[in-house]
Amino acid sequence: MNYIETDIPGVYILEPRVFEDARGYFMETWREEDFNRAMGRTVHFVQDNQSMSSRGVLRGLHYQRGADSQAKLVRVLQGTVVDVAVDLRKDSPTFGRHVMVELSAENKRQLFIPRGFAHGFQVLSETAVFTYKVDNRYAPESECSIRFDDPSIGIQWPIQGNDVVLSEKDLSHAVSFDEAEKF
Repeated sequence: MNYIETDIPGVYILEPRVFEDARGYFMETWREEDFNRAMGRTVHFVQDNQSMSSRGVLRGLHYQRGADSQAKLVRVLQGTVVDVAVDLRKDSPTFGRHVMVELSAENKRQLFIPRGFAHGFQVLSETAVFTYKVDNRYAPESECSIRFDDPSIGIQWPIQGNDVVLSEKDLSHAVSFDEAEKF
C-alpha cells in the first residue's frame, strides 16, 4: 500500500498495489499493522458502513462530536465520487481548509480522514457504491452536519444547482461553518 499525505496533515490517500492478469485483479485493501505503522498511531476500526447513491447525490458534510467522533477510511466499490474532508480542529494550522479527492472503482484509491473532520462526498457516475470503516460506533445523538455549500469553506463541488440531490436532513439540519461545533 502506498500512503500519500494530502495538503492537510493526517489526511491520507491510500493506493493499493493491484495485481492484474487475464482473470481480473487482486488487491489488499486493509492491513491494520501496516496502516497503524504508516499513520504513526493506532487506529482500531469497529464498524463498516456501505451506501449506494445516484448521480448528483451529495452526502455531507457530516461528523460526530466529542467522545463519539470518528476516524474514517473510505473507498468506492462501484462508480466515481469526489470525497471531501474539512478540518474542524481549532488548533490546526489547516483549520477550516478542505481536501477533495476523486475516488473510484477504477482508481481503487481510499481516503483516511482522522477524527476532527467533517466529511462528505458527491456521486459523479450514474450510481456509486461507497464503503467506509469507522473507529467509533454511530451515535445519532452526537451527529452534526455543516452546509455543503457554506461559502466560508469554499468547496467547488463538480455538480451544482438543481442537479445536486440532498437528503431532507442535510437540507434542514445543516448549520454554517461558523455555527458548527469544532474540535
